[in-house]
Amino acid sequence: MDPEVSLMLLCPPGGLPREQVEVELSPAYDRRFLPGVDKTITAIWETRLQSQPWLFDAPKFRLHSATLAPIDSPGPQLLLRLGLTSYRDFLGTNWASSASWLRQQGVADWGDKQAYLADPLGVGAALATADEFLVLLRRSGQVAEAPGRVDVPGGHPEPQVLCPGEAPQHKILPGELVVRELFSSVLQEICDEVNLPLLTLSQPLLLGIARNETSAGRASAEFFVQCSLTSEEVRSYYLSGGPEAHESAGIIFVEMQRVQRLQETELWTELCSSAKGAILLYNQVHGRPA
Repeated sequence: MDPEVSLMLLCPPGGLPREQVEVELSPAYDRRFLPGVDKTITAIWETRLQSQPWLFDAPKFRLHSATLAPIDSPGPQLLLRLGLTSYRDFLGTNWASSASWLRQQGVADWGDKQAYLADPLGVGAALATADEFLVLLRRSGQVAEAPGRVDVPGGHPEPQVLCPGEAPQHKILPGELVVRELFSSVLQEICDEVNLPLLTLSQPLLLGIARNETSAGRASAEFFVQCSLTSEEVRSYYLSGGPEAHESAGIIFVEMQRVQRLQETELWTELCSSAKGAILLYNQVHGRPA
C-alpha cells in the first residue's frame, strides 16, 4: 500500500447507492477538547491568512467512524457517525506541525488517534466517460492543498447548505438530509470543477472511505460516477470554464483499462492522496479486470 493513503472502509462490490447509507450526527462525534489546542488553531489560521488571504473558514462534517451492516441484513448497509468541525480547525490540527503528537495523545487519552483532530470529511469521484476514460484534474498553484498535483474531482459536503442563514447545529440537521448532501455534493463538485451538466452524470455509488496520511489521516468518501459524455465532449466543457475553473490548471484522461495498474506508472507519483484513495477503492470495489 502507498504510505500516503490508507483504506478505512470498502463498500460491498459495486458500491452503495444513497438509499443504503445512513448518518448519525451527534456532538459526541466532534473533535475532543485538549487544553491549548484552540489557541494554536487560532495562531495557525491567522498566519495562513497573511500569506493566503483568499482562504475562508466554513463548517464541515467530521467523520468519527463508520460501520458496515452484516451481509444480507435488512435496511441501510452503512452507518456513518458524524460530528461538526471547520476548515479552520482542519488547518490547525490535521495540517499542524503538532499533528503527529496530537495523534499520539489521542491514543493515550481515548484509544483513538483521530480524537483531537478536526478530520473534515471530504468527497471525491472516480469519474468515467462514455468512451471509458477516467477524468483527472491538475490542481492549480493557488489551492491550499497539494498545488500542482493531480487529483480526482472532489471537495466537501457542506453543512451550511442544509441550513442557509443559520449556524449549523447537530439538532437541526436530520441524518437523511446529511446523506443527501453527502451524495449530491460530489455531483456538485464535478459540475463546478469540470463544468459538466448535472444531467450527464449518474447517481453516485459510494466505493468506500480512504484516509489521507499526508494530512494526519483526514478521511474522504470516494464515489464512482458515470458520465454520458465522451472524453472529447468532457474536455470541451472543461475548457469553456466553470465556477471553480481557477482550482485546476488542466484536465487529464486515463483509459479505464489502465487504471488497475496505474500504481506502476509515472502518473501515480503525481497523484494527490485523495486521488490515490479513489483509484484504489475503484479497483477493489468497482474495478474491471485488467
